[in-house]
Amino acid sequence: MKAAAFDFVQPSSIDEACRHLACTSDDPQIIAGGQSLMPMMAMRLVRPGLIVDINKIEALSGITERDNGVTIGACTRQADAEASPIVRTQLPLLKKALRFVGHDQTRNRGTIGGSLAHADPSAEICLTAIALGANITLTSAKGKRDLTAAEFILGPMTTAIEDDEILTAVSLPVWTGEDRIGAGFQEVSSRQSDFAIVAAAAQISIDADGTCRRAVVAVANATPAPIRLAALEDGLVGHEPTAAIIDPHLESLDTVLEPEADLHASGTARIHIAKSLIRRAILEAAEDAKAND
Repeated sequence: MKAAAFDFVQPSSIDEACRHLACTSDDPQIIAGGQSLMPMMAMRLVRPGLIVDINKIEALSGITERDNGVTIGACTRQADAEASPIVRTQLPLLKKALRFVGHDQTRNRGTIGGSLAHADPSAEICLTAIALGANITLTSAKGKRDLTAAEFILGPMTTAIEDDEILTAVSLPVWTGEDRIGAGFQEVSSRQSDFAIVAAAAQISIDADGTCRRAVVAVANATPAPIRLAALEDGLVGHEPTAAIIDPHLESLDTVLEPEADLHASGTARIHIAKSLIRRAILEAAEDAKAND
């Protein structure tokens, strides 16, 4: 099958792109990497009347260190983020997550912003953004607005972006301080680089005695959108993150997780997988932190 007919523009600035979006009611779609949009168009699951190609907009690419955080332009290729020394040293959780995103070939074209805008419930970048409490910048002809990742991702393939807005950047906080920081990312898929059946992410800081001082834990594809597990995070703080500390908190997740059943796994199986991956991600983060002396 081929895509339905559409108009095409390739603006050279954010302002120009926003003007195109503001001046049409013909179901516009933004394309950058195209790794999700093009297959959907080919199958006619979406039929945009206008494609706005933002690849020529230089201001949308790049990785910049800012006060207590890192800002990544929406058109930054996933492969470039994976290779970035800034991501490696300042955003260890994102670095670990990116290796699970598709294949080398798709990461060469896929973008950070595109993954967030697509909001697949199994997407590793969305999970990382939720876990770290990222801020999403949306730009339109009317101006800019910032949303937290949890405010932006509303559900499966559903976000708070308006038709006249472009996702222009994501800002992720960098953990600083004297404590040691470690990250863990775990997922299960039918085949390597396939969509995650379930994924779990954790980042923790531990003091010199091995006691957890700060923790974030999140899970994807076990709920309609990725979520932080606040009660589990609170239960880790003040303790050495061991299986004995983690496991009692996992039992309460039966009432928190809401997995959908599909061809790959039942809801019951997804809950079982999620608990196992969450434990592994936390323990991986703890070992990673201890190695960072």
